[in-house]
Amino acid sequence: MGDSGREDCAPALQEVRADDAAPRARRIRRGAAVQGGDAIAPPPGDGMVYLVGAGPGDPELLTLKAARLLQQADVCVYDHLVSNDVLGLVRRGAELIYAGKEKSNHALPQADINALLVALARKGKRVLRLKGGDPFIFGRGGEEMQFLAEHGVPFEVVPGVTSASGASAYGGIPLTHRDHAQACVFVTGHRKNGTCDLDWPMLARPRQTVVFYMGLGQIEEICERLKAHGLPGDWPAAAVERATTAKQRVVTGTLTTLPGRAAHAGLRAPALIIVGEVVKLRAELGWFDSDVERLITHAAPAHA
Repeated sequence: MGDSGREDCAPALQEVRADDAAPRARRIRRGAAVQGGDAIAPPPGDGMVYLVGAGPGDPELLTLKAARLLQQADVCVYDHLVSNDVLGLVRRGAELIYAGKEKSNHALPQADINALLVALARKGKRVLRLKGGDPFIFGRGGEEMQFLAEHGVPFEVVPGVTSASGASAYGGIPLTHRDHAQACVFVTGHRKNGTCDLDWPMLARPRQTVVFYMGLGQIEEICERLKAHGLPGDWPAAAVERATTAKQRVVTGTLTTLPGRAAHAGLRAPALIIVGEVVKLRAELGWFDSDVERLITHAAPAHA
């Protein structure tokens, strides 16, 4: 499905790479004017890229604007974290190009994705760049829009419900609470260079909630580092797998027990790690998958 899209655009991709010396400061804003709540579509023949957040999985969490653009796209370039339910809403007849990234398995290098978006827009296409969650929160959306701006390609950005908000709401774990957390920090558990070298003293402060994106593979190191920088071993923590979908699973525990419980449950990416006293509220506020969580927690070894 994605191969045909790449073959058609191969000559154009080479042209985009050769065009890197083009003026950098140009930025074209078309479709920014609003009439009756809808952006004005670009003139026929003019390409446009729409960077759209697909949310954490539940299609009913799409924004109205995102849902409308899914029905207007000529081409949809989508990521690994876009759920099948959301992908099924893309206009029938639109070309679908998979550009997903899994750990050590990238369908397209980032440079090729950037060039592909430019090439498609220059062919006059309405390009839907569809990303899971929110495109500007650990989604490389900023990098892609910079590339479009540098090459004079018009674009719009449509925010989505980020995975942390979805996991929080559907997991019964408020990200903030007057009695427990007056701040919330989003951090990636997987740095660009493959390390987990973060500002641990800042992350280990009390009275805040810390959400680790892409951290399941480093869950043991994350918990150990937080303890080493001052948080107690019984500090509440949770891991949420496939938030907001029918396959959502939540495992709760502490910094000491969570790595073992997550392993025992066989959690897999995509998953988030939530650390903070607000995790204790899940026992009272969990509404979406409480039976599943209870089975996982009770099945875990007592020492884990």
